[in-house]
Amino acid sequence: MKKIIFTGLILSVLTAISCQNESFDSTTNTRDSLKLTTYKFPERTKKSNIYEVNIRQYTPEGTFKAFEAHIPRLKKTGVDILWLMPIFPISEKNRKGTLGSYYAVADYKKVNPEFGTEEDLHNLIKTAHKDSMLVILDWVANHTGWDNPWITEHPEWYTHDSTGHIVSPVPDWTDVADLNYDNKDMRNEMVNSMKYWVENFDVDGFRCDVAMMVPTDFWDSTRIELDKIKPVFMLAEAEQTDLTEKAFDMNYAWNFHHIMNQIAKGEKNAEDLRKYFEKDQKEYPQEVYRMSFTSNHDENSWNGTVFERMPDSYKTFAALTFVAPGMPLIYGGQEAGLNKRLRFFDKDTIDWSNLEMQDFYAKLIQIKKENPALWNGKAGSPAYFINTSNPEQILAFKRIKNDNNILVIMNLSNKDAKFHFTEKDSEKAYLNYFTGKEIKIKPQENYNLKPWEFKILIKNN
Repeated sequence: MKKIIFTGLILSVLTAISCQNESFDSTTNTRDSLKLTTYKFPERTKKSNIYEVNIRQYTPEGTFKAFEAHIPRLKKTGVDILWLMPIFPISEKNRKGTLGSYYAVADYKKVNPEFGTEEDLHNLIKTAHKDSMLVILDWVANHTGWDNPWITEHPEWYTHDSTGHIVSPVPDWTDVADLNYDNKDMRNEMVNSMKYWVENFDVDGFRCDVAMMVPTDFWDSTRIELDKIKPVFMLAEAEQTDLTEKAFDMNYAWNFHHIMNQIAKGEKNAEDLRKYFEKDQKEYPQEVYRMSFTSNHDENSWNGTVFERMPDSYKTFAALTFVAPGMPLIYGGQEAGLNKRLRFFDKDTIDWSNLEMQDFYAKLIQIKKENPALWNGKAGSPAYFINTSNPEQILAFKRIKNDNNILVIMNLSNKDAKFHFTEKDSEKAYLNYFTGKEIKIKPQENYNLKPWEFKILIKNN
């Protein structure tokens, strides 16, 4: 693979490189030649949710130890997987803001002293494991900070322009330097660095930043090496399908997220979302987890809070991420009604004075865990869409696993929606999950939902 710079744009050309010996060589194209341990991640993730932790902004102290005090609350809420944003030292050279970007890594085998010590991180992970939570680290494999020791010790590990200067991956990322995946020594050191955290800190996997900008064969080979230590859980910040063929268990459902934002603005409607799900369920095998979300660190900082993007519909779409196929993400602070854009390069503490959304998220987590039809991947059910007389406003689908039957009906608009089901079916009795009241669904009977109103119904056997 050569990264060639043309007027500021990087073209990645991937080429297979033959294995030279019997030892592990992560440059080898192993997608067809080696048996990979796809979907060997911990069995418990079949009904899990994921929670993103921004250590810097989580508490006034911005430390591992201060965050650890929140783990009992998160356990009580029902959180399963903790995704820690990058915990490594941040480069000072070309730094943005006063504290810099978490994604400008100065050393892959050290912890950011602003967050605490290695012992503090050990204790955090042990506490999480004691409460049956998995912990995954945010991994930045595409680039490093400019004062990472690799820059001076191994400049050949980086991408150079025609004048011989090391370059950034894209023009705006001036605080990071692009790595060259043609270099097998760099590849091997990268995977060794990832193994270091599994072997020495017992982390349970990785969320891999801009995974699509790193060759897929590197991820495939790396997954083999990590799983030799223990089964890991791997999340790709990408949506391309080849990454989940062998290397990754879950990727981002970016299109789902964008369509929700567009519906909230009135630019798209329920029919567009139905088409998305029907297409998505054909493109990905059911074993692949798709991560659904209304916010994350990028969306919050750069595109706005859910209250800005989804002012009247944020609860509706949060509920949808839990009952539609996929694993739901909660960005740390959403349970406290995070109503500001957290600064990305400077200190900006989350306000925990009012946990206004915590009970709501706890209820959503509970319904997912208690109903196998809503579980992740193959353990759960696809979405079976139901035709109504008002497809532009009403999204209706069932998820059915054995005798577990969930019916979801949502008005995805800012106007009252009248509708009836157009399919022939017998009358069925359901329990409204949030009210506990029985409701009978009758074909051809007219129903009305208020703007953004939704119902999650469990079949009353």
